[in-house]
Amino acid sequence: MSFNEPLHLLHRAAETGSPEEVAELARTVDVDELSDGRTALWLAVQSRRPDNALALVAAGADPWRPMMAGWSPARLSLAGPTPELFGEAREALSAAEVVAVAESGPLLAALDGIDFDGWSVCCVGGVDAEEALRRLGCVELPGMPDHDPEEWSDLDLDVVGFTDVPGGVVVAQPWAYGAAYPVVSRILSAGTVAYALYANPKSGEQGSVYRDGVCVGGDLSPGSWASAGDPAEEVLRMFLYRDEAPAYCCAYAGVRPSSVDAFLEPRRWGRLPERDYWAV
Repeated sequence: MSFNEPLHLLHRAAETGSPEEVAELARTVDVDELSDGRTALWLAVQSRRPDNALALVAAGADPWRPMMAGWSPARLSLAGPTPELFGEAREALSAAEVVAVAESGPLLAALDGIDFDGWSVCCVGGVDAEEALRRLGCVELPGMPDHDPEEWSDLDLDVVGFTDVPGGVVVAQPWAYGAAYPVVSRILSAGTVAYALYANPKSGEQGSVYRDGVCVGGDLSPGSWASAGDPAEEVLRMFLYRDEAPAYCCAYAGVRPSSVDAFLEPRRWGRLPERDYWAV
């Protein structure tokens, strides 16, 4: 499809503009035309802009038009803060989707205290800290190494923390990227899934996914936009955890820490053995 400037402007306004701007632009294009698999109404719902969503419906947008793995804007809204936005629901969320929505609130609240960059984690489903230490061949330490609390960077890259949480384990390094080493994820994901995340101070959150020892996704932007072709559960996850990368990576792996301590103050500590941790 060739570039359509009025459509582009409408989609952008649906996310960040005013209802008046949206209504004016909606007069110039087919309000239900897709861009990257989404209508402007979808973007208004995704961006938590109910005012713009209602302006688009008034201009003729169809809230129940399926797109993005079968999700419609109206059905997606059932998972958000305005479930009654489009009136009586024609379709309901599945039982699994209801559970995913219910789990998102506590998880987002638990990880709300992470307000700086430079840390890394590897969230692993179905594995506990004892097993993670064993798989990685770590020498367990009596506690976190001595350091200046104002200067995380003086700590070693080969020291990582382990915390048992509901659903699995969080492996963390609060001061650098060591927990997101490719080999850490590869080893820990044997028979399960591991989502690693490095909060890079220079380039933002960098995610990767390993399943049963194989990298199935690298250079990811957790908590951003769902892409055309993503499965239905990923579309929902991206909606629930938009701009919330720490919670997103936990949700993806199925782990549910109750506080930021799993990321910033792990319960157990270990030293990784010497090996090439950048090997994919």
